[in-house]
Amino acid sequence: MSWQDYIVVDPFICHGRACIKGTRIMVSVILDNLAAGLSPDEILHSYPSLSREAVQAAMTYAAELARERVVAILA
Repeated sequence: MSWQDYIVVDPFICHGRACIKGTRIMVSVILDNLAAGLSPDEILHSYPSLSREAVQAAMTYAAELARERVVAILA
């Protein structure tokens, strides 16, 4: 799985924040929920338009950013 298949940055959606494709759910919302102790299943229950793969993509994207490399996202 590639996180690029699930995450998009578009200046016209959520002010250019990283979001799950086809939604207005920001990656940061998923990560905030995980950091607060929610399980992926609980997040999926709260956001039914998400898939398990989208939650995994958000975590993979965050790991990529934590490596402090420049990450290019093409819309």
